[in-house]
Amino acid sequence: MKLLFWSIVFSVGAVVLYKYVPVPITPLMVIRYAERTEETKHWKHNWVSIDEISKHMQLAVICSEDQKFLNHNGFDIEAIEKAYEHNKKGKRIKGGSTISQQTAKNVFLWPDRSWLRKGLETYFTFLIEAIWSKERILEVYLNSIEMGQGIYGIEAASQYWFKKSAANLDAYEAAAIVSILPNPRKYRANPATAYIQKRKQWIVQQMKFYGKFDLKNQK
Repeated sequence: MKLLFWSIVFSVGAVVLYKYVPVPITPLMVIRYAERTEETKHWKHNWVSIDEISKHMQLAVICSEDQKFLNHNGFDIEAIEKAYEHNKKGKRIKGGSTISQQTAKNVFLWPDRSWLRKGLETYFTFLIEAIWSKERILEVYLNSIEMGQGIYGIEAASQYWFKKSAANLDAYEAAAIVSILPNPRKYRANPATAYIQKRKQWIVQQMKFYGKFDLKNQK
């Protein structure tokens, strides 16, 4: 009971702390560094505020990864059910995780498909949705995810792929970076392959269809 009590105290404390301060390092960064490959033994990670991230990038990642992000409470039940039915057929594993779930995993947990990890992911997703704003969740997400070999966060990715700051990304550049997220260690945002080019065009179309994008007024 003491262990459970202090685990809850420290986990809630960490979530409250990261509501206000940048996340300096994630478990995935440590794991990649421990692999000691030429690409990951020195990682690139430069935190920037949400105001220094192009609106195109913010919208691109929502349109690609989680179009219900502004409206759900951390979980997209419909997407989870579709992923479950898809995976039952024995095809390539498909995820149904929201941006909130991915943020919880990236910041507090390790990359694994165990039930323990999934249970903790649910717990941390509930915490960040209760304690952080949607704007903060997206800010942490965009500053923490892997976007290339040894590249973490949108500022480092923007500099690496397009030699410019994240604030200056246009819609096609933002879509190109988002296109590689399913496997950022394999795909390249620039120059884009035919597959990435096709994904990029689809994301840009979704951005046009999305309508008004107002992150500031979200909880």
